Amino acid sequence: MVRPITIILLILGLVGSASAQTDPAAARWPDRPVRFIVPFPAGAATDVVARIVAQRIGNRLGQTFVVENRVGASGTLGADAVAKAAPDGYTIGFATATTHPIAASLSPNLSYDPVKDFSPVSMLGTTPYSLVAWKGLPVKTVADLIAYAKAHPGKVAYSSVGPSSLAHLAAQLFATTTGVKFTHVPYRSASQAVFDLMDGRIQIQFGLVAASLSAVRDGKLTALAVTSPHRIPDLPNVPTVAESGLPGYEAALWTAVVMPAGVSPVIVGRLQKAIADTLKDPDIAEGLRAKGFIAESSTPEQLRERIKQDIKKWHDLAIKAHLEIR
Repeated sequence: MVRPITIILLILGLVGSASAQTDPAAARWPDRPVRFIVPFPAGAATDVVARIVAQRIGNRLGQTFVVENRVGASGTLGADAVAKAAPDGYTIGFATATTHPIAASLSPNLSYDPVKDFSPVSMLGTTPYSLVAWKGLPVKTVADLIAYAKAHPGKVAYSSVGPSSLAHLAAQLFATTTGVKFTHVPYRSASQAVFDLMDGRIQIQFGLVAASLSAVRDGKLTALAVTSPHRIPDLPNVPTVAESGLPGYEAALWTAVVMPAGVSPVIVGRLQKAIADTLKDPDIAEGLRAKGFIAESSTPEQLRERIKQDIKKWHDLAIKAHLEIR
């Protein structure tokens, strides 16, 4: 027999669902400009992608999407601003593997919960990383690098833009998986690291493909592998790390769109569809690919699951590699 309280809860659930579907404000959305918070500097690769997508989404929805760069603390200041914004659909955020799972894995006192404080909307895609080496290093493959690093523990230095960056974690994931020991050298920028890599001041780099692509094509650096699950068009003859003997290895910088928790499902659904339709446009996909970005949409549920899985992945690595958790 169904208890009266159960019937009441079911009725309330149905009423709540119906009211979400018939909310006049949600039905009209967007009827004024939408703020798009990007937690990285203007001109950065992520900012360029965000602006391209924002313009096209705005065109589809008939409203202006205004990019606002909220910079600081490895992107977490901007993410915090999105989490604390009103859940009315007029603030959306540009999320990445850094602002959500990595921040949560390395910062137990983070000012927001990357799962509970956001309404996930859609993936935008990934920016693959490549593993490249100084030409003076006697390696041509991942297997060569592993053998060399084991024979010379601590003598192979790699760069990153800081201990909370994906480049740092990509190298740590590689090192703990293979049992090698690298030396970490933080840099202010990836471009400066590429110059030092070409001069042999550091020996390898896990970094954005676009940062080292011209040097690889000019024969100034050796591309050993890409860190994405699949080979990429810019380096079709370069295998993935997983293909090179480390099955399951992946460390690509994914990007996505999120909203504050509590936004109407009607609004989330409209925005998700606009993103999916935008990324299906061949001109948009090709334009983004030219900037080192592989377009890929998702459902809100798929994005939420990706965030959860990556939090566990990077937290487990932080514990195993004895990384500083702040």
